[in-house]
Amino acid sequence: MALLFDFQCGDGHVNEHFVSSETTEVVCKTCGKLATKLVTAPRISLDPVSGDFPGATNKWLKAREQKLQQERKANS
Repeated sequence: MALLFDFQCGDGHVNEHFVSSETTEVVCKTCGKLATKLVTAPRISLDPVSGDFPGATNKWLKAREQKLQQERKANS
């Protein structure tokens, strides 16, 4: 099964390639040199509304309360 990975060559070109997860090197699409797979951090976000992540929920509640206070102040 092919997945999308970023690869970077020695000249600094970064390209995406659909390859198997075992593939560690490909040919750079820009210059033709050997490019190695980049390790990237996964992007995640915690759902503050569900309550499953108390820290995220507390942060969301605090931001919401501040926004409500600003709106009340602006409307009075």
